[in-house]
Amino acid sequence: MHYPKWLKDNHPEEVDGYFLFGNYSTKQVTVSSCRGGNTGAVQLKHNPIKREHYHTDWVADRTIDFLDTVKTRENWFVWMSFPDPHHPWDPPQSELHRVNWRDLKLPPGHGGSVDKNRKILSQKPRHWLEWFEGKRQFNFELPKTFVPADMTNDQVREIDAMTHIENELIDEAMGRVLAYIEERGWDEDTDIIFTTDHGELQGDYGLLFKGPAHVDSLMRVPMIWRPAPSARVRAKELETPVGHVDLAPTFCDIAGVPVPEWMQGKPLPTTKSDRRERVITEWEDEYHGNHLKFNTVYRDGYICTAYEKTKYYEGTEGELYDVNEDPRQWRNLWDLRKYKSLKSDLVADLKDNLSPERKDPLPRLEMV
Repeated sequence: MHYPKWLKDNHPEEVDGYFLFGNYSTKQVTVSSCRGGNTGAVQLKHNPIKREHYHTDWVADRTIDFLDTVKTRENWFVWMSFPDPHHPWDPPQSELHRVNWRDLKLPPGHGGSVDKNRKILSQKPRHWLEWFEGKRQFNFELPKTFVPADMTNDQVREIDAMTHIENELIDEAMGRVLAYIEERGWDEDTDIIFTTDHGELQGDYGLLFKGPAHVDSLMRVPMIWRPAPSARVRAKELETPVGHVDLAPTFCDIAGVPVPEWMQGKPLPTTKSDRRERVITEWEDEYHGNHLKFNTVYRDGYICTAYEKTKYYEGTEGELYDVNEDPRQWRNLWDLRKYKSLKSDLVADLKDNLSPERKDPLPRLEMV
């Protein structure tokens, strides 16, 4: 929470513009149910804070300040992390001219109506529809009063417009930092990796925020690696499944240090011949007694998610999508007889390639 402290100390007249959506502690989490903008969308606000004081530029400024302390021939590593794009959707009001929400179409993953979204979600395991209808919550960041099924199409459009604006501001902030690196003469020897920790539903299936769902909206994230030009890596674009666990081994490889055995990933590929067969994603969480645990494999154009037995699920449920034929993941093939053999193969492959669980699991943090 360094940013709100800086804002309070340096620009106290603008503190009210900072929309702190959560109060994190081991005891309590409170989430704002504020609504605003032109459509009354949840956690949306026209922010009076000045552009140069918004946290996107603040992060870029802190990064440049750090690089100012680095000597010309000194090795360095920077992890520059922007809070956006993220709820609350509240970029500076001065930047709202960039995208008019009225001009936007609904995202491709949105069914177009409440009834169509309900039909799509009814094919998935039951927590999807229960979340949509506001019967249960599976994410502590959601306002308790928010029911996705009550959200209007215009609210989705305005939220997505705010997200586009936040992305543009990040792009410009990145440009300032990269320009500084070039001015210092480091560009030729600097690897640049750009990615994010998770996706956002942004209206897909009529849902918002993030939550327990292994679909492309949340799990297929942007990832760009521009190797240092001096490394002369020839491949321009590679299509092969990789994951976040591959980042740390990649950093080690770039730095010329051994990759520790305990790291689960491996350095990102640099040639088309270095293809990966699969990528795996795991989830376990419990919120208000809704314990969900499932694992997902992406392989051969299919997303396969196997649910484990908990108090909430029997352990026979799952999701199976043909990404090539159904890129929006609207049609769950899990229970169809035609795909029984394929499902068995993918589930077996998933189990065979899961990393071993910790012998001393970390204690679960209870959210109240």
